[in-house]
Amino acid sequence: MRKELIEDLYRRKEKIKQMGGRERIEKQHEQGKLTARERIELLLDPGSFVEVNPFVEKRNIDFGLDRMDLPADGVVTGYGTVDGRPVAVFAQDFTVMGGSLGEMHGFKIAYILDFAMKLGIPVVGLNDSGGARIQEGVDALKGYGDIFYRNTLASGVIPQISVIMGPCAGGAVYSPAIGDFIVMTKNPNCYMFITGPQVIKTVTGEEVSSFDLGGWQAHAMRSGN
Repeated sequence: MRKELIEDLYRRKEKIKQMGGRERIEKQHEQGKLTARERIELLLDPGSFVEVNPFVEKRNIDFGLDRMDLPADGVVTGYGTVDGRPVAVFAQDFTVMGGSLGEMHGFKIAYILDFAMKLGIPVVGLNDSGGARIQEGVDALKGYGDIFYRNTLASGVIPQISVIMGPCAGGAVYSPAIGDFIVMTKNPNCYMFITGPQVIKTVTGEEVSSFDLGGWQAHAMRSGN
């Protein structure tokens, strides 16, 4: 019995490492982007990463979520070292439902922020998310609230560093904005805005691309972020 449980544990770990599956990983690479785990591997010292809460998954079963498998609920969290110095890290996984934030996704990020504050170490967020997971409704918004609350508690206590590495829209932009440092990649599929081009067109009649609206140039030269 014990052997079977251990084997099941390893199977579950391996499944989580596959993230959204080979097809979605390949699509991520085609867009010039790395996966969440590849990014963490490059950021941290080799062999230093320790994953936290890898088996946490969604609780919501409404609107078809009961038929969806969301490994790690779309975010990888943990800690490791950079040049020998300890850091906490979370990386949103776009291969799992577009990196959308649900209740437990938010819980995992809030947990690692608490962890970083307790140890007094920096936290690095690798952001790649389309925003709130609509299927989870208010529970998803609560996840954002839990994160924002900890962002304010951590302000002036630990360094909060956000790296925008893909879409960062809607509720996803507030946490980086109230942190300490924001770094953006020059990838054309990387942008950061609260309201997207379609809403802008509907409200103002202006047509603008996602990159022109929220790409690195817009923030480096205009918004001040």
